[in-house]
Amino acid sequence: MISLRGPKLSIFAGILAVICFIAGVYITFFQSRGFIKSSGVIVSMELNEDVTGDEEPTYFPVVEYSVDGKTYTARLDQSSPSDEIGKTVTILYDPDDPSIVHGGKGIGIYCMVLGAAILAFVIFSAIKNQQSQKELQEYRESRGQTGYAPSVQGEERELYFLTDLGTPKYGHRIEDAARKTLYEAKMTKFSITGPFEFDFIDHVRGTTTPHLVGHNEESEWNSLLIDNHYTFELDGEDIFKHLEKNGISVETSVGSGMRMNYRILRDGNEIASAEASSQYPHEDDAAEHKLSGAIPAQGFYRVWTREQNLDLLFVTLLAFARSGAMDDRGGSFGALAGTLKKHI
Repeated sequence: MISLRGPKLSIFAGILAVICFIAGVYITFFQSRGFIKSSGVIVSMELNEDVTGDEEPTYFPVVEYSVDGKTYTARLDQSSPSDEIGKTVTILYDPDDPSIVHGGKGIGIYCMVLGAAILAFVIFSAIKNQQSQKELQEYRESRGQTGYAPSVQGEERELYFLTDLGTPKYGHRIEDAARKTLYEAKMTKFSITGPFEFDFIDHVRGTTTPHLVGHNEESEWNSLLIDNHYTFELDGEDIFKHLEKNGISVETSVGSGMRMNYRILRDGNEIASAEASSQYPHEDDAAEHKLSGAIPAQGFYRVWTREQNLDLLFVTLLAFARSGAMDDRGGSFGALAGTLKKHI
């Protein structure tokens, strides 16, 4: 299973561009080599029988043309929205067998131009993404934003991690019980192939840090055991490798009502526990909407923590909220093992 998002979409687009360009070269320079250019008149439009279901019907032009005083009728292998009965069009026929005909080189040139344009866009996007990462790194180093704040413990409090819904530029935030936003990520730039640009805002410490958040990626690790890998990149690095490098490990398990439970540790010390919730993580909202037993929604968590600096905790919750992974390797077996361990 492969999801065509972000970098994988760029790879797919690049392969498609090469295929399109090669097809255009073949049609333009090889398919009709030795054919003779002439003209024909469209006498009818033939339905494309390959179109099925709810697709809009398409038609191929049937042309009539003459070679050495003999009239031929043939269906062209390409069509144009401007084709209509009675229109004169350019054709190419085989002098050894005039019944073999093609509809000229227009579509071949179109394929070459389209392929070259897509490939140029993919290359430009890749260069732009590398430049963005370099500029981000230089900017953050100039501001002294080279790492996460140290762990500072205080009184335990219940917090709420929420995800914006209903917009492609969705962000995330941590609120306290009074619904005051303590930490949030706001998307500043949306991109189809490149990473999203975000501002991570710590409202308690009064700091804003830019980040590049990649598209979600999904791939299958093992077709027999069906363990999928879900991840995305943060500033050009796999999010779960990024967490591991910064001392984060997460013990996950499945609790009652199929709610994911998370025990989050930093350098081996627990800094928080979290539980997946519905899209109304505040208890009073859940009660108002009668959702006490609702199925959890991805990207919404209740959090219990003594941690005062929320930047690394926020990134950890962000990893699960955006990827959909069930363990801190980006897979699902860790959660299954954690669940069995709790019940043994």
